[in-house]
Formats: sequence, structure tokens, C-alpha cells
Amino acid sequence: MTEADIVSLVRNLALEAKQAARALARAKTTQKNAVLRRAAAALRGPAGDQVLTANQRDMEVGRELGLSEAMLDRLYLDRKRLDGVAADVESVVRLPDPVGQLEGLRDLESGIRAGRMSVPLGLIAMIYESRPNVTADAAALCIKSGNACVLRGGKEAFHSATAIAAIFEQALVESGLPARSVVLLPTTQREATLALLGLEGIVDLAIPRGGEGLIRFVVENAKVPVIKHYKGVCHVYVEASADYAKAERILINAKVQRPSACNAAETLLVDRAVAAEMLPRLCAAMIERKVELRGCEETRQLVPNVRLASDLDFDTEYNDFILNVRVVSGFEGALDHIARHGSLHTETILTEDYGKAERFLREVDASAVMVNASTRFNDGGQLGLGAEIGISTTKLHAYGPMGLNELCTKKWVVYGDGQIRA
Repeated sequence: MTEADIVSLVRNLALEAKQAARALARAKTTQKNAVLRRAAAALRGPAGDQVLTANQRDMEVGRELGLSEAMLDRLYLDRKRLDGVAADVESVVRLPDPVGQLEGLRDLESGIRAGRMSVPLGLIAMIYESRPNVTADAAALCIKSGNACVLRGGKEAFHSATAIAAIFEQALVESGLPARSVVLLPTTQREATLALLGLEGIVDLAIPRGGEGLIRFVVENAKVPVIKHYKGVCHVYVEASADYAKAERILINAKVQRPSACNAAETLLVDRAVAAEMLPRLCAAMIERKVELRGCEETRQLVPNVRLASDLDFDTEYNDFILNVRVVSGFEGALDHIARHGSLHTETILTEDYGKAERFLREVDASAVMVNASTRFNDGGQLGLGAEIGISTTKLHAYGPMGLNELCTKKWVVYGDGQIRA
């Protein structure tokens, strides 16, 4: 296709989705839930087998593209993982429908009654890379929150995304809602992304989900509002009173369970007061699990054969089995490091000191701040949202994982009986 053909195609698909959004916005909760139940059942059935076959093709493409093992793991689907995707869709069914909910309704001196109503944003553009589950998460959350969505998946997961999107389109039709409520762009060309980002007045919000390069590309080229997080440089801070057994268990989970995830730990901070005792043991646990360590000079004195970390390393989201390590001068040193190198994503303190824990929660600026828990809990499903469409570090209008409520906005509604303004 020529560039003009791509621009025309994207615009026409977006206009069809925009029209479908009107039907979704007025759909009953039971009708939207029926779509999600049908989609989940299809993912568990023969249509799910087609998704797995498509994913095998994507894995072949990923290997040809030279993706790392961590990124291939992020792309990979098997029956257990696909059942997990279906379970996430089903969890959205159980969540309260935010559409039409009223809050703050009160009688005013003028005689009017005013409050705010939760309403869908309209048309959401999702631009994402190699995680096939994002297609299902985005479709489920948008449908339940009354939004239509145009999805632009990455080339690594294109076949998986196409198969999953087809399941939702079929479920929509069977439930009496427009198939174009969920649209997957049939191309991954850059021109399609640019065309989608230029649809001012049609697309109400763009949400990029992927690496820093993708997100910066979206932000720099968008003519529509964007919710984003550039990267997940997440810290685990071992404070002087920390329990070693907890620290080891949490660090292993935060770094090793899925290093390609944005909520995986990238830096370990250890209080100088306990560094000589704890740091060699924690580093040994990492080395045992094939994690490459990059540390400050003080770390290298305590742990041999650690590569010297630079300031650039401390600003890097690796998405791989690499961990930065720094010895810090107490609580204030940890806060200073996080303020300098953090990405407003996820930070955790390991401590038995209640006062330090409360200060950390109040003073650290991040979309999720934790005490004695793995950074991996900054996830919509883990935090009770059912699923998430992404994690925002922009603060406006959402901060942290975005679920149903974050896919709605609030408009003022006024009830009167002939009142006029004096």
C-alpha cells in the first residue's frame, strides 16, 4: 500500500470505531459482560488453539529478529498462559461498571442539583509491542468501560494479536454490539502509527505500551492526548533494619521472575550499615540465577568481579538479567538516589522500621510505592483492577495502573426545575 492508502485506511477504520463507541457508551452492563464471557470462553476453546498456532509463527519471527530470551519469553504463549489471559478477561466481568455512576450529587442554593457522572473517554488508540496479552486486556477493559479501541500491535506479536482481536470481534457481533468496537490495524507500518496519532478530533486518547523508544516516538508525533510511561527503572531499597530472608525472597522475585516486565527491579540499593553483611549474600543469590551485576565502587569492594556501573546504567531499564547495585548512606541517600534516577514507576523499601516505611510511602514519588513487597505487584491484576491497559507515570489524569475507572472521565450533570442564574 502507498502512504496515502495507509492514511485513508487508518482514518476510515478509526471513524468506524468512533461510531461504534456511541453504541458501546449506551450498552448495558449485562451486554458488555456477555461479550467478555464469550471472548474468554473462545480463548479457552478451539479459537484459543488458533491463537497458539499464530503465536508459534510470532515466535519464529521473534527469533529471526534477534529478540533476547527475556523478550521471547514476553512474547510466548502456551495453553496455561492463554488460560491466564482468559481469566483476566473474566475478572473484568466481575468488576463494577463505572459508566453512569454519579458522585458528589448535592443541592445548591440556586435550587439546582449538581454532581459528576463517570462516562467513557470515547475512542482509545493502543500502540504496543510484543506482548500478545495486551490485545485481550485492552479490548476487555475498553469494552467494559464503554470505549471503542483501535489497536496497533507490534510486528513481533502481529499474528497472535490478529487471532485474539478476531475473537473479540466475533463476541461483539454475537452480543449485538458493533464489531468495529475493537479494531486491530492490519499493518504494522510506521505510516499507520503516524496516521493514527494524527487523528485529532477522532481519537480521544493514545496509550503507548512498550519500550522507551516506542513511547517517545508516540509522544513526539501525537496530535492527540497521550498517557505514557517512558521506562520502568524500579528500585529495591534494603534499609538497615531489613529482614534478610524477606530481602532475598523479594529481590529474587522482583528481578528474576520476569525481567522483561516494566515492573521488574533494575537497581538494588543497600544501606551502608548492613552492606558488609547483606550485600555479598544478596549478590550471590543473583549470580546463582545468572544475573549480571553492575555496581558502585563500594559494591565492588564487597563483591568481586562486579562490573563498574555508570550513571547511564542507573538510568537504564534493561528488560534483561542485569541488575545495578549501589551502597547508599542511609535512608536519605536512598531517597536521593531514587529522586535522581527513578522513573516514577515503582519503588519498594524493605524495612522493619515503621517510621521509615511511612516516610518512604509519603516522600517517594512513584506511581506505586511499596513496603516489604516485590515491585512486580505494580500491575492492574495484582492491585485488584482485574486487568490493566497500561501504567501511567504522567499523573494526569491517571497515575499507576489504568483499569476501568481510569478509562472513564467525569462530566458535570445538573438537574433543575426551571432555575435561571441570577
